[in-house]
Amino acid sequence: MKTKIFLAVAAILTSTILFAADNLKQELYDSIPPQPTATGNKIEVLEFFWYGCPHCYSLEPYLEKWLATKPDDVQLRRVPAILGKRWIPHARAYFTAEKLGIVDKIHRPLFDAIHKDKQEIFDENSLRDFFATMGVDKDEFTRIYESSEVSEKIQDAFLLGQQYQIKGVPSIIVNGKYRTSASMAGSNANLIKVINQLTAMERKHASG
Repeated sequence: MKTKIFLAVAAILTSTILFAADNLKQELYDSIPPQPTATGNKIEVLEFFWYGCPHCYSLEPYLEKWLATKPDDVQLRRVPAILGKRWIPHARAYFTAEKLGIVDKIHRPLFDAIHKDKQEIFDENSLRDFFATMGVDKDEFTRIYESSEVSEKIQDAFLLGQQYQIKGVPSIIVNGKYRTSASMAGSNANLIKVINQLTAMERKHASG
């Protein structure tokens, strides 16, 4: 019994040390060549994701909770990753929703439809039908989905993933300088802790 208590206390202390503000362990993130951010004076937290990824889906509730409590000087920016041709329709769908101003309306329901409801929504036709259930005119969806504007955003997203050397999702980039993930942090809960500590580091560097 004493041994179990000792191990539990040791685990808590280890976690505290790993996530202490000025002692974030290097194995929890990678330092990368700095890239320009797109959030002005705010600290950018960039999430590369794919709607077909179960790990991205499991992270979503943690990100939603974090969004509700994050500091005002931190901004989340989502970018659909493109690591294969099968990923392109979902990226087009995200940018279509962005153009329509309905990302908040579409984002979690599309994840739920694919992973919770087991719907096969992986091509333009099925995505058009899904958007229609959310009140989007099918012709309007097609016009935007197939537009040159969305094609340009697809290209930009692909190049951004190349610049950050994204090999899997979900991947998190903090302020263009640090790359981390749930696998590096050990869990989704720990990933949020790492994000908070990296943004705190950036805030301290900016003020120092």
